[in-house]
Amino acid sequence: QYSFKEVFGTLVVQKELFDVVAKPLVEDLIRGKNGLLFTYGVTGSGKTHTMTGSPGDGGLLPRCLDMIFNSIGPFQAKRFVFKLDDKNGVDVQCEVDALLERQKRDAMPVPKTPSGKRQIDPEFADMINVQDHCKVEEVDEDNVYSVFVSYIEIYNNYIYDLLEEAPFEPIKPKWNNCNTPVRNGDFIPPQSKILREDQNHNMYVTGCTEVEVKSTEEAFEVFWRGQKKRRIANTQLNRESSRSHSVFIIKLAQAPLDADGDNVLQEKEQITLSQLSLVDLAGSERTNRTKAEGNRLREAGNINQSLMTLRTCIEVLRENQMYGTNKMVPYRDSKLTHLFKNYFDGEGKVRMIVCVNPKAEDYEESLQVMRFAEMTQEVEVARPVDRPLCGLTPGRRFRNQAFREELSRKLEMRGGPINGETEEQSVSEMFLQNFPPLPSCELLDVNDDQTLPKLIEVLEKRHKLRQMLSEEFAKNVLAFKTMLQDFDSSIVSKENYIQGKLSEKEKTIAGQKMELERLEKKIKTLEYKIEILEKTATIYEEDKRNLQQELESKSQKLQRQASDKRRLEARLQGMVAETTMKWEKECERRVAAKQLEMQNKLWVKDEKLKQLKAIVTEPKNEKPERPSRERDREKPVQRSVSPSPAPNAPPVRLRHRRSRSAGERWVDHKPPSNLPTETVMQPHVPHAITVAAASEKALAKCDKYMLTHQELASDGEIETKLIKGDVFKTRGGGQAVQFTEIETLKQESPTGRKRRSSPSNPDPPEGAADSEWTDVETRCSVAVEMRAGSALGPGYQHHGQPK
Repeated sequence: QYSFKEVFGTLVVQKELFDVVAKPLVEDLIRGKNGLLFTYGVTGSGKTHTMTGSPGDGGLLPRCLDMIFNSIGPFQAKRFVFKLDDKNGVDVQCEVDALLERQKRDAMPVPKTPSGKRQIDPEFADMINVQDHCKVEEVDEDNVYSVFVSYIEIYNNYIYDLLEEAPFEPIKPKWNNCNTPVRNGDFIPPQSKILREDQNHNMYVTGCTEVEVKSTEEAFEVFWRGQKKRRIANTQLNRESSRSHSVFIIKLAQAPLDADGDNVLQEKEQITLSQLSLVDLAGSERTNRTKAEGNRLREAGNINQSLMTLRTCIEVLRENQMYGTNKMVPYRDSKLTHLFKNYFDGEGKVRMIVCVNPKAEDYEESLQVMRFAEMTQEVEVARPVDRPLCGLTPGRRFRNQAFREELSRKLEMRGGPINGETEEQSVSEMFLQNFPPLPSCELLDVNDDQTLPKLIEVLEKRHKLRQMLSEEFAKNVLAFKTMLQDFDSSIVSKENYIQGKLSEKEKTIAGQKMELERLEKKIKTLEYKIEILEKTATIYEEDKRNLQQELESKSQKLQRQASDKRRLEARLQGMVAETTMKWEKECERRVAAKQLEMQNKLWVKDEKLKQLKAIVTEPKNEKPERPSRERDREKPVQRSVSPSPAPNAPPVRLRHRRSRSAGERWVDHKPPSNLPTETVMQPHVPHAITVAAASEKALAKCDKYMLTHQELASDGEIETKLIKGDVFKTRGGGQAVQFTEIETLKQESPTGRKRRSSPSNPDPPEGAADSEWTDVETRCSVAVEMRAGSALGPGYQHHGQPK
């Protein structure tokens, strides 16, 4: 979505568009202010139709001309009263000089007929036949006005005058671009014009043809003559596509009348020169859509470059106004923006008409056009200051006309000249009136002698008076001759002086022409250098763009590597923490195992010492009976089973030993090789899952693990070991068991070994120990038991008290 000051539909008429857009600019023009009107858009969107119109419905340009001449029609000055100079200024000539200029024009070989008597070209007669009669309401009636028009085009960033008449010299041969002479009938391309800056810092085109026009028909005929010279070429988008920017400039010069209201005030400071520029921009489109080749492709490049420069200038102006910066606006990058630099700096009102084509193929270009046009609305330019008043009494023109009408009426009443036209009497009539009147010459009688003498007397008086007048006339002729001679001599001297001055001026002009040629050559050299620098800058910008892209890709790659590194560091830290925890637990387990091993060794030594003490303290006649290992191996179940009760006694209920951690969920792993001992110390864990082999399903449901292991001890008894541990989940989603405790359940038969019944002396002296170890069988059995007990590994918990 884009927002604009006004949006017109497809069925809008030219008059409505003119009233909204161009009418305020014409009113400002007549009030002495400048104006600029653009038509901008894609090729084929209707820019030229909007500006020029069609037969029967004129566009903005003919309507602007019609409104100007409708407003200033009765107040126009005669031709050549205003005269434009070559420095974008205007001078006022007196009536005599203007009359001489008009006579010189009428004396030309092909005199130009006045606009009122000229036949209108039927090709454009319908375009300027505007019936609205629109005019400005408040026009200063004490001023005189004159309109000058010029028509230029900007083609390939060069400025050409469309109204320039190419001089035709049949004798002098022409030279083309290849420095070879051509025939006289060939077309000679015009020279590009140069932009200059006047004393008021306004830009203008040097040597541009400016035609003074007095009517809408005459002005539009000048425009149509230049329109036929425009650069028009066929592209794929439009059959008659304009390949250049056309600029139609309307200058309005106005100056006040003198105090009497008769003649123009001869003061250059009081002249106001305002200007209205109507610009038909070339089409904005991509070259790949126009299928342009060769010269057409170069034209499209220059068109897009100039439009891009216009966009850049608008963007810099907007940035300077919004952010308070002072960036340099690149007006000189294009002739189009350089010519209208003053408008963007505040010397007038600027308006733009955006033409949009609803074709789907023009969608992208139309978006670019509307985005730029919407941005231009945010640019504000300062309004020009009004000119001071001249200080003369207003209404003097009509007072002078009323005085003349009253004077002619009074003369008519007195019998004087009618209709204000004075009839001058001839010199001969004045002479005849000064002569004495002739008497009556009628001879009625033959004897009349008075009439002839009176007639002769009067004739003699007339003859004397005639001689006096002849002498006076001769004297006057002589005096006039001497005056003429003096005047001729003064004219000759003045001519000589003027010739000398002219020769000096011609020398100066020749020197200036040489300097101008030198400067033009220098300008061409500088333009060539600028072109090379622009190409170099383009290459550098492309390299810079590529390097920036490469830098961005490298930076993105470094960021990815840094993120991968951070993820790897986090992973390694997790692994290090996990490994550290694992090894800490392993170290704790090993230390605990080592402590258990040392405790077991100490317990074995204590047991040995106790057994040795018991052996030493036993009497000599008693021999320790070595238990029969073969009998124990044959009947292991009978030793673990309690003696059968008496027939009359009630049955004994087995009391199971409760595990220490009965409140938790356990996996009770009992291999199928285990034998139930059915003793009082039989372990029992409630809320346990009893399995014959460890499985993941059982481990996932519990948090404690117990393995029941049975083996034969050194004395032939069944020894049950309860190996306990904790179940925890691993990172991979499985389960692991960490063993923390080993509980040993061991039973002994009270008749398995002969012990000393009741020693009289529980602590015999050390010297008596050697005398009790006389039985070889006893000593051998004790030594075998000690050796078997010393081979117990770590991790087994032994109980000192016999069960």
